[in-house]
Amino acid sequence: MNMSYVDEIYAKVVEQNPGEKEFHQAVKEVLDSLRLVVDANEEKYRKAALLERLVEPERIISFRVPWVDDKGQVQVNKGYRVQFNSAIGPYKGGLRLHPSVNQGILKFLGFEQTFKNSLTGLPIGGGKGGSNFDPKGKSDREVMAFCQSFMTELYKYIGADQDVPAGDIGVGAREIGYMYGQYKRLTGLYEGVLTGKGLTYGGSLARTQATGYGLVYIVDEMLKQNGNEMAGKTVVVSGSGNVAIYATEKAQQLGARVVALSDSNGYIYDKDGIKLDIVKDIKEVRRGRIKEYVDAVPTAVYTEGKGIWTIPCDIALPCATQNELDLDGAKALKANGCFAVAEGANMPSTREATDFFLENGMLFMPGKAANAGGVATSALEMTQNSERLSWTFEEVDAKLHDIMVNIFAKADDAAKRYGVPGNYVAGANIAGFEKVADAMLAQGIV
Repeated sequence: MNMSYVDEIYAKVVEQNPGEKEFHQAVKEVLDSLRLVVDANEEKYRKAALLERLVEPERIISFRVPWVDDKGQVQVNKGYRVQFNSAIGPYKGGLRLHPSVNQGILKFLGFEQTFKNSLTGLPIGGGKGGSNFDPKGKSDREVMAFCQSFMTELYKYIGADQDVPAGDIGVGAREIGYMYGQYKRLTGLYEGVLTGKGLTYGGSLARTQATGYGLVYIVDEMLKQNGNEMAGKTVVVSGSGNVAIYATEKAQQLGARVVALSDSNGYIYDKDGIKLDIVKDIKEVRRGRIKEYVDAVPTAVYTEGKGIWTIPCDIALPCATQNELDLDGAKALKANGCFAVAEGANMPSTREATDFFLENGMLFMPGKAANAGGVATSALEMTQNSERLSWTFEEVDAKLHDIMVNIFAKADDAAKRYGVPGNYVAGANIAGFEKVADAMLAQGIV
């Protein structure tokens, strides 16, 4: 028996990219969910070698980043930019500064980003970059020296119409500022080449809230389309960072009751509903731990360790970290009446948990659709920069809401067209892929 086109390409990826296990896994998961589409269009795709081109980045730039530390010692790091796919717009994706960064991880993230960006409906392609530099424990001057050296090489390959990086792990407002300053100094251009900028130099309002708000907007739409609503529902949110806080805020605004939040040490349960002003003070002002909540709200309960998924709820929103919701967690949720799950973090549910949700008829929205509000608002920042103006919070928020409703519609429609209605994992991957594939076929062999 001949191998299917999907299996053939996967075998080739493993053979040609040795040692890049994260990249292998990402390709496998995406291609598996695209079998329906690929099999239906096999002849056309094979002739154009579409999958071969889809799994190969258009370009990878790899370079050394020399900089001087506070002791006068020269340090050298590795810098990368993976420009994966530009079929539907300039490359867009974060820069990650973390010791774990290598080429394989960035290829995995750039590949995923291509489909997530496509799903937003905005004209942005997929890319990712970064360095194995660790900003932790470095002085501001050291971070600046690194960022300036990094940008001195990177600037040759990016631009507002070419490649627009953003922040990711280890790259916040400080790092973006230093990189932007150096880009401007080297090119003489004041343009929207990075997103996540400060509000004084071209950043966008509502960017902080975007991922959390967007998550709840798509959940709300998923419920509506399945004959339900947010109002009156009990919600459990994991995490207590930016995404968790603003998902809680929006869920409360829509009339839901959020009863639990967590951090890496443990979780809090407040049956009366989380008082968000207290959480914001602990996390955003004091940078404390979530257990401090019970000092302010004595009726709440704090529990060490993992176990947040054992709390009875209608809706679960994992917003903390990858693989935090495993099969046991999924079973506990189901047993306690949960009927809808949506991912605020990147890949927080294990493959087994995801399969369990789908097999048990629960509503499940995967991260590439559910947390796309962040990159969507970055693309809205690019638009504002191109127009030389800034929109109000309300304008950005309204556009974000429309984008999330449209993402749901696309995932829902694709799942129905390919005979797997309600499977939004397949739907999101298919909808993201179709747009990229059509654009690649239209542009010829490039």
